[in-house]
Amino acid sequence: MTTVQLRRYRLEPGRTAEFLAWFPTVLPVREQYGFRVLSAYADHALDTFTWAVAHDGDEEAFRTALEAYDASPERAAAFETFPRVVTEQVNGFVDDVLAR
Repeated sequence: MTTVQLRRYRLEPGRTAEFLAWFPTVLPVREQYGFRVLSAYADHALDTFTWAVAHDGDEEAFRTALEAYDASPERAAAFETFPRVVTEQVNGFVDDVLAR
């Protein structure tokens, strides 16, 4: 079983490029904690960023891994250069309705 979380961010107008320049720095850290990025999309016209991240196991396993990731020194180091441009964030667990 794999659990997928869809993460949607609204960014400060005109600062999407700044966020996108930083975003790759956090990916290796996520991978250390068992996460895989399935997709990542930027809508420059609407200043939004949407990405899907997966982790093996159920939602509880995902949350447990997320807690470990959030508390990690590696994440803290990656976020030292975070541009702080996210003005709104909506996260939720999703199902692939096209999977057969």
